[in-house]
Amino acid sequence: MNHGSVVLSTVMITVNSGWTGLSLGAVLKQARDVREMSAADVARSAGISGAYLSKLEGDAVKKPSPLVLNQLSQALSIPYAELMMLSGYPLPTQPTEAVGGGVAAALFADLTAEERDEMIEYLAWYRARRRAGRGGNRRS
Repeated sequence: MNHGSVVLSTVMITVNSGWTGLSLGAVLKQARDVREMSAADVARSAGISGAYLSKLEGDAVKKPSPLVLNQLSQALSIPYAELMMLSGYPLPTQPTEAVGGGVAAALFADLTAEERDEMIEYLAWYRARRRAGRGGNRRS
């Protein structure tokens, strides 16, 4: 079984390739939630309809086109190769380590599902706190 990683901002989610573990739809939804983007914002940014994004997030589309995956990759800042892998497309070379690579992969590759959920929750709290601070009492 091949293992890959999906990097969502600074949060790494470990997935099994081939639709076991997290699906493409779950990753898209989670990336959208982490970035606090509405479905309409993501659809507009990716150049697809909101209805099609809903089908993608609900895993109703089993093999979206590489063009759509590239547009979603750019809209959500998810590496294109990882979306391709989650959609079942073969990659030129199969990764032997975490696809995300670099320092983030080394730091977050061994997170448990519980730790990952806590990191996502913390990131949402932190971003909300920063946004609330922009109103007037801002530190420089």
